[in-house]
Amino acid sequence: MRYRLIAIAMAGSSLCPAQSKEHPNVVIIITDDQGYGDLSFTGNPHLKTPAIDNLARQSIRLNNFYVCPVSAPTRSGLMTGRYSLRTGIRDTYNGGAIMASDEITIAEILKKEGYATGIFGKWHLGDNYPSRPVDQGFDESLIHLAGGMGQVGDITTWFRNDSSYFDPVLWSNGKREKHTGYCSDIFADEAIEFIERNHSSPFFCYLSFNAPHTPLQVPDRYYDLFRDTDPSKGFKHDGRPFPAMSEKDKEDARKVYAMVANIDENIGKLLRKLEDLKLSENTIVVFMTDNGPQQRRYVAGMRGIKGSVYNGGIRVPCFIRYPGLLKESGEVGINTAYIDIMPTIAELCHAGLPTDRIIDGKSLVPLITGKTREWQTRPIFFYWTRKYPEFYNNVALLKGNYKLAGHVAYDSDINGFELFDISKDPYEQNNIVGERADVAINLKDDLDKLFKELVNSPNLTDPPYAVLGSNHENPLFLSRNDADGERGIWDQEEVNGKWRVRFTEGDYNLKFRFVKPVKGKGQMILETRSFINQKINTIDQAVEIEMNGIHFPEMECDLVPYYLVDSKSIFPFWVEVERIK
Repeated sequence: MRYRLIAIAMAGSSLCPAQSKEHPNVVIIITDDQGYGDLSFTGNPHLKTPAIDNLARQSIRLNNFYVCPVSAPTRSGLMTGRYSLRTGIRDTYNGGAIMASDEITIAEILKKEGYATGIFGKWHLGDNYPSRPVDQGFDESLIHLAGGMGQVGDITTWFRNDSSYFDPVLWSNGKREKHTGYCSDIFADEAIEFIERNHSSPFFCYLSFNAPHTPLQVPDRYYDLFRDTDPSKGFKHDGRPFPAMSEKDKEDARKVYAMVANIDENIGKLLRKLEDLKLSENTIVVFMTDNGPQQRRYVAGMRGIKGSVYNGGIRVPCFIRYPGLLKESGEVGINTAYIDIMPTIAELCHAGLPTDRIIDGKSLVPLITGKTREWQTRPIFFYWTRKYPEFYNNVALLKGNYKLAGHVAYDSDINGFELFDISKDPYEQNNIVGERADVAINLKDDLDKLFKELVNSPNLTDPPYAVLGSNHENPLFLSRNDADGERGIWDQEEVNGKWRVRFTEGDYNLKFRFVKPVKGKGQMILETRSFINQKINTIDQAVEIEMNGIHFPEMECDLVPYYLVDSKSIFPFWVEVERIK
């Protein structure tokens, strides 16, 4: 385990008048589906990422930093310091990417200390009141909806197909707003403008790129940098395993590298703005990614990709720069995780943590200031299966040097699991469960206890809901991303789905939009607990069907709409709900 002792020195007196050492600024930059190997700093022979590399050289580098295998769980844990299942986040869609409104975010704890707060890019923790960024502590919010632009939940970009990343309609403080340009440029420019507007007082800027997530769209001038690159070659064959790449993998890698080059350029602009405003000394900058790569490409020899509990899916770069506290860069080899960022920020910014709930993360301040004796090893839990966690499918527990991974049935004995000594086998090629069954059994006991505790979390067993008819959001759109029902509900026509909602009493107009036009002479059905409304549609090839003037009492229920025609039950693509009185 490597650790370089850090020299500590406090900042000088060159702060803006309203800036203080007690409340340093915070900038968190997170990218989407950018794996550990998607940086020149981590050895990628095809990429040049000078801005991020320079940031890394100036930072504390968390060399064994872990996240969830997929996006929304990582983002909820980053925001709250809690395992995602405690927050109500269990999936990236299927109604499982809605964070409970009683969760307390980094933005909320910093706002209490007088910080201006802004998010720019991807949220992916709920698109309706009371789970939007503006409901969870952010003063300013410019985001796309759902898990990605061009995905079914982002109703303003889905039908744009191959141009969804260009000139998009985004959501500014909950309202639709047309923008011009490439999405990553837009989000970075807005983040920089937010910093400029708030530079004389403490601010928290959350720059959350949706790139390099699919669809892989990028301006030509960046793609041209990699047009002739062969991403399957050029590696140092030093015993590390590298995946075979199909022609599609290679082309995807070229596009991803182009998107990363654009991100690097934008990060460079933001860091230069901090310098120009003389804010670098008093600003904490965190750079990280949310999970491993979605496609097969260079991942520094690690096993697995996005969605996997092997290291290729969960180990990512993380750099923390804070010149006002730490004058020298350094490395931390101890296992750290996404849930640690929130308590770390809270300590550095003198902001109180919630005391009425479990905070799973630990402040990293002892590690980054060289006080490793104050740090106690703890297990870190990972899982990923669609809809809900499965006992024991694609789950893992990491504690110290040992990692237990399960891809087995619920009743498997210990020999069905995999055990790796990460200190000796960082590429997870040698299963030693037969040699160290004692270690595996102890880890499995810890895994069982934590798994059962998390799947019984109140916010998971009693899921969050969207509030209909509220003055905070009226009208609102219920999208496929937040629709529950059949496993893997996405853009299908014939699928059973529902939304969990709370009605404010009043009269409502509802508009049901379909993936494809529906035939006439069908019956539109709306089930809301014991209230069932129906309407005969007389319009052939209808894209939308309206039900107007329906009175709903105040109630919580599942909202279940479907269109019956020719023995088919067709689920709407989205539903617009407006309380009219």
